[in-house]
Amino acid sequence: METTEANERPKILGGCMKTRNVQALAADHNTLPADILERYIRPEMAVDDVLLENNSEEIPVIDMSRLMDEVSRDEEASKLKFACEDWGFFQLVNHGVPEKVIDELKEDLMRFYDLPLEKREEVAQLPGDLEGYGQAFIASEEQKLDWADMLYLFTQPPHFRNYKHWPSQPPSFRDSLENYSNATQKVAHCIMGFMATILGIKRETISEIHGSQTVRINYYPPCANGHDKMIGLSPHSDGCGLTLLLQVNPVPGLQIKRNGKWLPIMPLPGALVVNIGDALEILTNGRYKSIEHRAVINAKEERISIAALHSPSFEKTVGPLADIVGKGTPLFKSVTMPEYVKLFVSKKKIYGKKMIELLKLNP
Repeated sequence: METTEANERPKILGGCMKTRNVQALAADHNTLPADILERYIRPEMAVDDVLLENNSEEIPVIDMSRLMDEVSRDEEASKLKFACEDWGFFQLVNHGVPEKVIDELKEDLMRFYDLPLEKREEVAQLPGDLEGYGQAFIASEEQKLDWADMLYLFTQPPHFRNYKHWPSQPPSFRDSLENYSNATQKVAHCIMGFMATILGIKRETISEIHGSQTVRINYYPPCANGHDKMIGLSPHSDGCGLTLLLQVNPVPGLQIKRNGKWLPIMPLPGALVVNIGDALEILTNGRYKSIEHRAVINAKEERISIAALHSPSFEKTVGPLADIVGKGTPLFKSVTMPEYVKLFVSKKKIYGKKMIELLKLNP
């Protein structure tokens, strides 16, 4: 990450080598040379242990309206505590993001991906920068690739937005994304308040740290031949503090690591899938868990999702909070947010080690 002044928009270094657009590849899948398709084939997919969708385990469901209600708050907060400490994932219902805001964004995302490739590439990534339309962290010609394209954007605070990377087509896209960004940041800060209260610290402690939001919009084309040998998004944990994931269309694909196996997640209608990121596990000194997850692809249908990633502001420090550690022992070293981002990029963490492993103190 590079910045020159505190209020200037940061630049995330971590762009990647230019590679073929996956949506375009999918359209010509039957005529593609074998050497191109080979880069997307993952041998590990044949041996990975995936739980059946009808298994008895399901991620917790948290009802925001019950957290807001004094009568049901304690019971729902207990469920939230269990979700953060044991699962690291939960589905959030009755979250308060207006249905109209969600529907308008979904519609505009579908329309964006229906545009011709040359129109979509008007907001393509620039060399050396992660923001824009393309892929992430492709460092060599030999590297195995994900069967997906992404659009990565700064959304909060507003003065960090670089509108040259925000699609101008469809014309309503920017307004739709801004409305959704504002609404999800409010939800994230609200749920962080309850998370802080559960930990016995001031309600605003965690949310005041997390002033940054980016969005990663993922497009996973279908692949009729070989979808079970490819992967949409490689196994990773999120480097941010808290992620809110919206399923744009009703095609499953998210899987989380649970007791050594991959557990498919079936998003509830209207729900946001929330997960703890590495930064929040570090801030809570390991109390809340950041969990590995991945995305698989579908043989016949495209899948679109949008992840709102809430991270510590760039002037903050990422390290165990003193009010949580108390007289105990910190499990992680503390670093500035610029140092944290540089470490994230240099280790290509999204396809490698978790940040909590890189910052863990020796016992």
